[in-house]
Amino acid sequence: MEQKTKGISFANISLHRSEIMGVAMIFIVLFHVSLPRLSPFYGLWRMGNIGVDVFLFLSGMGLWYSLTGNASLKRFFTRRYLRIYPTWLLVACLYYVPRFWQGEHGWKQIADLAGDVLINWDFWLHDELTFWYIPAAMMLYLFAPAYVKLVSRHEAYRWLPVLMIVWCVAVQWVRPIHDAVGHIEIFWSRVPIFFIGINCGALVKQGLSISAQSVWLLLAAAVLSLGVDIHLEQTRHGLFPLFIGRMLYIPATFCLVLLLANWLSAVPQPIKRALRLVGTVSLEMYLLHAHFVLVHLPRQQWGYWGTFLACFAITLPLAWLLNKGMEKITKRFER
Repeated sequence: MEQKTKGISFANISLHRSEIMGVAMIFIVLFHVSLPRLSPFYGLWRMGNIGVDVFLFLSGMGLWYSLTGNASLKRFFTRRYLRIYPTWLLVACLYYVPRFWQGEHGWKQIADLAGDVLINWDFWLHDELTFWYIPAAMMLYLFAPAYVKLVSRHEAYRWLPVLMIVWCVAVQWVRPIHDAVGHIEIFWSRVPIFFIGINCGALVKQGLSISAQSVWLLLAAAVLSLGVDIHLEQTRHGLFPLFIGRMLYIPATFCLVLLLANWLSAVPQPIKRALRLVGTVSLEMYLLHAHFVLVHLPRQQWGYWGTFLACFAITLPLAWLLNKGMEKITKRFER
């Protein structure tokens, strides 16, 4: 790996970060539109789930910038949580409060409502997957400063994500660990890619590049990783632990992000502007599309692609309005 002006540049990940987030959001919406199990494209459809890993990778990369700058930890946490938490709080209230009024109203239900709205505690307690990405991301933010400080002082600790992969294996197959924390396997199996993203933040910041010939290695790694997972999902879905697929997402995510970041340099500007718009409101789209839009669409009548296009067309302007509204509110607190 060497610093050059030509080749595959890590700096392009930062340059096209919003566009890549837009692509990841499209993957996630495609994944949430249901497809019959017997479809010949079922395995490929399941790969839309990799959009979450792309978000976490890019988020970790951005944290390296934030935490190695001059900003204090107070400012770091303020900026990060003001971007996510107020929007989460509003959407969580819109989702959970109506469900509360439809059921019992005892103290237990009130406490459960407060826990779900404030920190989505049913995810941590019972693996309730509604909006699970948000509490997972906020939890990872808490550990990011210590990790950045550690690897900045001791380079060898950049290998810690390998041990995190070992932990994922333990969560799946070591019975005491599985019984204690195995219900949130979907969280543990995404932890390595987040910290790998932090590691890559240093490469991006330094503007490092790898030779153009390495594109074939990156392509081979992405195709092999995704090809194995597509085959498993198509032929053996439900017969193997899902964390196996998420481990395959790790090399696939790294390679795809690096390739996509460099290929986007040649994409026409109108397409990049469209992807950038989607990426800018990706948080709001994630919160709105599945539980406020998609559930109300007549999927059987419109088919897969019709449902996807309708969901996207409705969610995007709603997400934009929510983004602009919350931006005005949070800027006052940030000042």
